[in-house]
Amino acid sequence: MPQRKWQQALRPVPRPLLPAAVRPVAAAALASCVAVTAFLGVWFAHHRQAGWLDHAVDARVQASLGDHQAALNQVVRLGDLTSVTVLTAALLVACAVARRWRGVVLVAVAVPAAASITEFALKPFIDRTLSGDLSFPSGHTTGISTLAAAIAVLLAGSPRLRVPAALRVLLALGAYAVAAAVAAALVGLGMHYFTDTVGGAAVGAAVVLAAAFVIDRFAPRERQRPVPGASASAARSGPEHWQNQPRPRTSSPGRGSPPST
Repeated sequence: MPQRKWQQALRPVPRPLLPAAVRPVAAAALASCVAVTAFLGVWFAHHRQAGWLDHAVDARVQASLGDHQAALNQVVRLGDLTSVTVLTAALLVACAVARRWRGVVLVAVAVPAAASITEFALKPFIDRTLSGDLSFPSGHTTGISTLAAAIAVLLAGSPRLRVPAALRVLLALGAYAVAAAVAAALVGLGMHYFTDTVGGAAVGAAVVLAAAFVIDRFAPRERQRPVPGASASAARSGPEHWQNQPRPRTSSPGRGSPPST
């Protein structure tokens, strides 16, 4: 019993960003995102016009959304640099308040890393243009998709958030629905090809998943520490304390004790 109380007075070790049950799915998703980005990059390298898939999808999206230019412009703003920066800051604050320090590192690293990979590496290297501007992958889609992927990872591995699994799935899907809306608006306005937005989404998810694996692998593992206010009682009730206690002395009849009547 004392040993059980001593163990209950200790804090649990923080859980990783990617729980063991999620890691195989996350690894497969990471490999798929890298493969999609590489395939589309090779396919559209140095292209100056839409491919057959873009012709098929872009025409339908623009026909469906073309009459809502004002609304589409508002949706696109969710993926610009200012909005992504504000949303990133809000997510960092939420992680800090929840004491999700690995989540803080994930968001702080993944969002700027994904944007830098898109703008400074993939766009110049692949050199696909639309109206004279580099277009693959879409920077707007990369930014908002990185945030959506980070939210999904944080919801999957939260140790303190007591939210039903179904609600977590709905919240993650809601984040991706916003990212999909930004991508559709970009295509509807003719600012990007459909495959540009697919590449941006793949880059964002790949960077988040890769960062989560690296953080879980190299982040220091915290040891169990006593709960504040319970350290003294835990030390007094620990197994060493009870083992070192002197045993009570019992008196034996016939030596030093009066005879019973």
